[in-house]
Amino acid sequence: MENEVRLGIIGLGNMGQFYARAILDGEVPGLKLTAVCDMDKDRVSAFEGVQPFTDTDELLKSGVVDAVHIATPHYFHTTLGIAALEAGLHVLVDKPVSVHKADCERLNAAHTNKDLVFCGMFNQRTDPHYLKLKSLIDKGELGEIQRIQWTVTDWFRTEAYYGSGAWRATWKGEGGGVLLNQCPHQLDLWQWLFGMPAEIYSQCDLGRFHDIEVEDAVTALMRYDNGTTGVFISTTGESPGVNRLEIACERGLVVFENNEIQWTRNEVESSTFSQESDQGFAKPDSWNVEIPVDGNGEQHMGVFKNFTQAILKGEDLFCPAEEGIHSVELANAILYSGLKHEPIKLPLDSAEYEACLNKLIEESTHVKKVVESKVETNMSASFQKK
Repeated sequence: MENEVRLGIIGLGNMGQFYARAILDGEVPGLKLTAVCDMDKDRVSAFEGVQPFTDTDELLKSGVVDAVHIATPHYFHTTLGIAALEAGLHVLVDKPVSVHKADCERLNAAHTNKDLVFCGMFNQRTDPHYLKLKSLIDKGELGEIQRIQWTVTDWFRTEAYYGSGAWRATWKGEGGGVLLNQCPHQLDLWQWLFGMPAEIYSQCDLGRFHDIEVEDAVTALMRYDNGTTGVFISTTGESPGVNRLEIACERGLVVFENNEIQWTRNEVESSTFSQESDQGFAKPDSWNVEIPVDGNGEQHMGVFKNFTQAILKGEDLFCPAEEGIHSVELANAILYSGLKHEPIKLPLDSAEYEACLNKLIEESTHVKKVVESKVETNMSASFQKK
């Protein structure tokens, strides 16, 4: 039907199952779930009225779908994304779009047919808080940004979480830790709001809080060509943790925390006041600006709706998958700096980083402990977690 998109979901882990049930419940007008694919036969058979597949090639060649959503472990995002595009299907790929920059380049290069919609699951871009921040920045309301600090440490994870799958928290299975699994949304928002830095210097702790071989704590210092500095801090070992974004700018200080944006606004830009004031210890007059924002937006379903309407009606994507390379490059550069103990200039040399990652995989001696555990995703409580 011209007013309907037939979708296949590849990968039925926590997120894949969540997406499948939501679409079957009719949460995305014009989108019909016609197929699911997973190596686990029990998972695919759980969805009645939907054609089950355990082989991705068979799904891609089946003719029963117009589009696929890829919700598999990370490395498969690239290979399956390329295969789906080459099969002439529209593609929505979950985060991160790839494990490393070189794979992002390969995936983006496969999108040669621009009639095919190629979308990334950057669902936090639907949050009205971030949309408001982007509007303020893009319109110049904040003046020049001087400093950015994002502390996002409310990702606490247990050993049971890491033991719930053989692919989790390994160089071979996941390609990284907190940067690749928990933080892709924040890193996407960072580059979406502030652009890409010129240089990154970081400390990355491998297995500091857990019996894993990848990073579970990071502190990164970012430097921009215009002098702006940024600090990004994250971990899965801190509880209760915090999620606080600070933007220090000419027009004051903006803080986003606990679903509230607080702007202490300078009456005069700080640099102008500094040059014109004859008082040594004076500060610009400031006042608290109330920025009312309700809710968190449509999140994942908002991306699915936009993806569907882009296919049916040519609606512009607000999450083009090609842009996913930027958040992956940030994650790679932060980790690479931590591994090398030296600053990394951007753009990152994608081949050099890929070689480093392959060496980590080849030299890994870590024995992954996989245990039976009940690991669930509470989507009503957290839109960001995977």
